[in-house]
Amino acid sequence: MPRTLLARAPSALFSMLGLERTAALLTSAVRGAPRAPALSRAITTTARVLQAAPAESDAPAEGGAPAPPSWSPTSRRVGLIARKMGMTTMFSPEGERVPVTVLYVDSNQVSKHVSTGVGADGTPEYLAVQVAACDAARRHSVSAAVRGHLERAGIEKPKRVMREFRVSPDALVPLGTQLSAAHFVPGQDVDVRAITRGRGFAGVMKRHKFAGGNASHGASLAHRTPGSIGNNQDPGRVWPGKKMPGRMGGNAHRTVQNVRVLRVDVKNELLFVKGPVPGPAGGVVMVRDALKNLVKYAYYTYRKGISPQGDLLDPAKGVAQYLPEGVLGLPFPAGTTELAARLPEVVEVAPPSR
Repeated sequence: MPRTLLARAPSALFSMLGLERTAALLTSAVRGAPRAPALSRAITTTARVLQAAPAESDAPAEGGAPAPPSWSPTSRRVGLIARKMGMTTMFSPEGERVPVTVLYVDSNQVSKHVSTGVGADGTPEYLAVQVAACDAARRHSVSAAVRGHLERAGIEKPKRVMREFRVSPDALVPLGTQLSAAHFVPGQDVDVRAITRGRGFAGVMKRHKFAGGNASHGASLAHRTPGSIGNNQDPGRVWPGKKMPGRMGGNAHRTVQNVRVLRVDVKNELLFVKGPVPGPAGGVVMVRDALKNLVKYAYYTYRKGISPQGDLLDPAKGVAQYLPEGVLGLPFPAGTTELAARLPEVVEVAPPSR
């Protein structure tokens, strides 16, 4: 089995970030997880569980209201808020080492529906779902305004982090719904967005990849300088946006697209994604369906009516034909804790070989 994250992230770091409980969960998840099954077997198992066990939303609502619709190629689901725990290692069936990042889905709940403007067809021009996450250690560490906002949504515990995710009208999730790591399916691609890791004050060679000056004889104290930063009397100033030394990282969002989900630990609310993601250990990240490899892929495949292999698609055969290869379905409108209770503790796919 791969080395645990605690070997790379000392316990003092978790204590400083207030993640003692998360560290214990992470250790048990990495040490006790079963060996990765074959790709098709893992995906088929997940699809069978989703199909055999009807979701709570499939039952008629009170008053005989119709059940929410199922996923369609035009749907856009809500995302999750997670915390980056660190990196570890998984192995492909051929024995190749695959680096993965572990993300902890920290008590996500729907706190608000946001809509602005009305389009020509009567639907909102902008429709989003606000998700609150990360329980506060003390009630008074969150302002009274935020506590009141959460209480109106049926959320009892105060949350420290709130983010918006744009959704389609059919993907609205009721207020107060508890979201789970089962929202994502192993084998699908996701986009991960976070604030970059701060690296302090840096020079132009590290910050902007400048080549630097000559290292030959006669170059005195100018090896790593930026060189000229402007003209002479005309214009007599430095142009805005000039690449110069300054703070590097820690103040801008970055998105890593098309990151493959390799394992979903439903019991401990952990996501194992391939490769690195932005941000420091313990930082907050936003995870949602990959815009290019899933959302747009499904939409344009549906509009064309032709698979990437050139075969004609039949809508009567279900929505799996519009999804990327290996993904048979997605929890809709979201993966809730009720759905997670019916899934295996760990669902994973074999990491692909490089």
